[in-house]
Amino acid sequence: MGNTQQRVAVVTGGSRGIGRQVVRWLAVEGFAVVVGYANDADQAGLAVKEIVEAGRRAIAVRADVADETAVAALFDRAEQAYGGVDVVVHAAARTSLAPIADLDLAELDDLHRTNVRGTFVVNQQAARRVRAGGAIVNFSSSDVALAPVGHAAYAASKAAVEAITLILARELRGRDVTVNAVAPGPTATDLFFDGKDEETIAHLAAQPPLQRLGTPEDIAEIVTFLASPAARWVNGQVLRANGGIA
Repeated sequence: MGNTQQRVAVVTGGSRGIGRQVVRWLAVEGFAVVVGYANDADQAGLAVKEIVEAGRRAIAVRADVADETAVAALFDRAEQAYGGVDVVVHAAARTSLAPIADLDLAELDDLHRTNVRGTFVVNQQAARRVRAGGAIVNFSSSDVALAPVGHAAYAASKAAVEAITLILARELRGRDVTVNAVAPGPTATDLFFDGKDEETIAHLAAQPPLQRLGTPEDIAEIVTFLASPAARWVNGQVLRANGGIA
């Protein structure tokens, strides 16, 4: 099936939330999409079904992003199915919120395994495999700059994502592959709403001058831009997509 005219995207965390919307948008743009997921096989299957029923190409592949063997197999499957990889969107992540004084260090280890090691492992395979003219898009968070109380472990992990992103962009000199990160602010996903009361949600929605939460569609459109030929001169950047929160 190695059709070199078909652009191919691997999206980790593609079964739900922002990653799921990225999968939809890239499919609309004509990409064959490999939906990477950790546990939710049903949602990953629905994502694939939606794309295939629209006449596009997609498969789902299970992989723990922090497991280098599983991630290598994910990329192998993409290459076997579609002939290569042009775009990698690394949206898989987890969060854990607590003050530094109170955070269970086992939670810290689990969070950093997914967010830091996982980003490094996925980017390592992407660096080896993405074809010329391709793009790598990681996910940071506006928490890195906003420094909200209780978010130290998560923000620290996303600061590491930014470092990996900027350095990989330089390491791929001469490859014609861009590497950027998107740093969303508060975005209306199930993960965002989990554990928050209405007052907290209203407060966060009021922070941007645009006076609303971001949507998965807002973020997916930015990712799709970074994956497109229109963004070839955007490289080694962190795009803070938060509606203008200071």
